[in-house]
Amino acid sequence: MTPNAVLVRYAEVFLKGGRRGFFIRRLKEGLARQVSRAGPYRVREVHGFLIVADERSRGAEFPDLGSCEGLFEAVERTFGVVGYTPCRMVPREVSALEREVARIADEDVAGAASFKVESSRSDKEYPLDSMELNRRLGAVIAGRSGVPVRLRDPAVTVHCHILARHAALSLENRKGPGGLPVGSSGRVLLLLSGGIDSPVAGWLAMRRGCEVDAVHFEAAPYTTPEARRKAEDLARILARHERSLRLRVVPFGAIQATLRDAAPGALLVVLYRRMMLRIATRLAREGQAQALVTGDNLGQVASQTLENLCVIEAAAGLPVLRPLLTYDKMETVALARRIGTYEVSIRPHEDCCSLFVPAHPETAADPARVEAVEGRLDVETMVARAVAAADTLAIEP
Repeated sequence: MTPNAVLVRYAEVFLKGGRRGFFIRRLKEGLARQVSRAGPYRVREVHGFLIVADERSRGAEFPDLGSCEGLFEAVERTFGVVGYTPCRMVPREVSALEREVARIADEDVAGAASFKVESSRSDKEYPLDSMELNRRLGAVIAGRSGVPVRLRDPAVTVHCHILARHAALSLENRKGPGGLPVGSSGRVLLLLSGGIDSPVAGWLAMRRGCEVDAVHFEAAPYTTPEARRKAEDLARILARHERSLRLRVVPFGAIQATLRDAAPGALLVVLYRRMMLRIATRLAREGQAQALVTGDNLGQVASQTLENLCVIEAAAGLPVLRPLLTYDKMETVALARRIGTYEVSIRPHEDCCSLFVPAHPETAADPARVEAVEGRLDVETMVARAVAAADTLAIEP
């Protein structure tokens, strides 16, 4: 069956009560943005669904879509889509449906071991109920193909869904990424390192409807330019899911050197992270972000014990979201592979997180001791200079 449309389903968005219209508008905007990158497609809204079709489609006319892989990839990048169906949109009169399923019988059912028809209706006023549709269309396919009906685990299932003005015939349902439309939950700033965890955390924040910008802390001259390029490449992968992504690159090597010379080695990682959160808070407020996002995972490394997380977060002026807090490493790696960031993250280029790290870092930093060290430094000036020196990059998908 050659599709002439894609029927897009959403679930969680539909449950939003009085704000349902807002979420559906965001989903439609995000889907239209994604599919426009794949080709000349337009998005329509019908009762309970969105339909993606050729931009030339008008009324009952739906030109064939041709090669669809780029389109399918675009739909699968759209958060808020719970599933989608490549389909043929046809007139919903029974005679038109029978003609179309006869073609499906010839092209897709003939030679199969078994089949069934599975019908549903958005319009309950349609003259045939689902069982009657199943019988009428199934009789056409069986008579045309000679393939027996099997209601449990058939080799081919022909789906028929009756909409307000059309009917959608299809042979498969595909999964979408789920979640909420990007931009429906506000803006956040992601602390993006070159590692595996932080880009996955950013992807998960997007999946919950956040529009994400990012900040990367660059340790030049102690790290190579490849470390920065790695962060830019990770940001570019994340930007596929939204309009564009602003990446702020903060020179952090001088701050790390100052802390190295002023503080006990065991506290360095905690002090680095507190400075990062202070700088990120300032940048987030400039960019009108409402929260920070990190790739922290409880207990994964020394800085991520519960005690240290509390001491570090105390330096932030905004809520800190940690989508990966309870993930184990293998779950994070699997998700990084799925979203396409893993191969970039494992490039052998060090970032600031691995700079001047002591052999035995503190796992339960004393807040008073940390504050005493910072009290000997002009923290406000260090933060202000870092913010002023930050580069801003507009990362396009």
